Amino acid sequence: MNQVDRWMLPDGIEEVLPEEAEHIEALRRRVLDLFQRWGYDLIIPSMVEFTDSLLIGLGQDLDLQTFKVTDQLSGRTLGIRADITPQAARIDAHSLRRDGINRLCYAGHVLYTRAKSALASRNPLQMGVEMFGDDSIEADIEVVSLLLSTLKEADLIDLHIDLGHVGIFKALAAEAQLTPSQEKAFFELLQAKAMADINAWVDANLAGSPAAPWLKALPKLAGAANVLHDAKAVFANAPAAVRKALDELVVLAETLSERYPQAHLYFDLSELRGYHYHTGIVFAAFAAGAGEAIATGGRYDHIGEVFGRARSATGFSVNLVALKRLAQPSCDLPTGIFAPHSTHPAQWQAVERLRDAGERVVCGANWQSAPNEYQTCDRILVECDGVFEVKAL
Repeated sequence: MNQVDRWMLPDGIEEVLPEEAEHIEALRRRVLDLFQRWGYDLIIPSMVEFTDSLLIGLGQDLDLQTFKVTDQLSGRTLGIRADITPQAARIDAHSLRRDGINRLCYAGHVLYTRAKSALASRNPLQMGVEMFGDDSIEADIEVVSLLLSTLKEADLIDLHIDLGHVGIFKALAAEAQLTPSQEKAFFELLQAKAMADINAWVDANLAGSPAAPWLKALPKLAGAANVLHDAKAVFANAPAAVRKALDELVVLAETLSERYPQAHLYFDLSELRGYHYHTGIVFAAFAAGAGEAIATGGRYDHIGEVFGRARSATGFSVNLVALKRLAQPSCDLPTGIFAPHSTHPAQWQAVERLRDAGERVVCGANWQSAPNEYQTCDRILVECDGVFEVKAL
């Protein structure tokens, strides 16, 4: 290893330097304040947990994304969290055990074994909310509304939300009596949007099944809110669970269009993001300049079962650093007061009074007569007849 390599960070691991960090922290505070105004209580889970609780019930994808180490005290395997959602579920089901609806929010780093895309970070700063104990469409509406309000709080103007409902595919797969291997094969074709292959697969595996035309139609049902009305016609005789899911999406579309007319809503009934643990409405937020979703979420009922307490749940998480980099800076960097080096007790008292009043005061070294460019000071503390006063630089 040469001297240059010594200071390099691992691929996909990033650090944030002062100017950008100031903006990210200001946005973090604003978003947490927004969550609090909506009634969400802050939690701060640990970076590591036993994998028995961190990964249980959430599928292979999260398992593969999680770094694992051995606890030197217990000998058990620890996981460095790749998602805070399961930790929130454990806290709701085991640590808090509140009755009724429980709203929680969080902000913290997660770590991935592999980046989700070529240029993505492996240690994003994740913020999000989770609502437990409400299985109604009103809960989904609240969570998606809060996501849109979060994007507005970050001064994003062009809002794009993709929405789907994994319950539709699950109900159709059950109606078609797909085996686990068939379901996996068809799932992969749906994600690839391979229409010719989808039709050929259905013809080869489901000839004569009443579910065959519905499965063929599924990938075509994507677009603006009017596609939901087309879907209702296609699935008029489909299982009740499919019609219920469509009704939920219609209510969601109507409410969001009224509350956030500037948002672009896109519905894709073959969108199965998080299919292995989501149970209902799923969604993702996109913005110009980002190559991947900046926020994802959805309903994941029954996750609390593994902790001994089944709870309905819905929520979202957003990559705060990516969000800040897409948004225009909404705050100026803090300026401050430069205090030249002095041993005079009155200067120290003046500095303390200024700091107590909320001012940023940078004390100079004994060789400094003025602040440097990185200290962002626009004023100076000077002595006039034994009294220290603040003057403009």
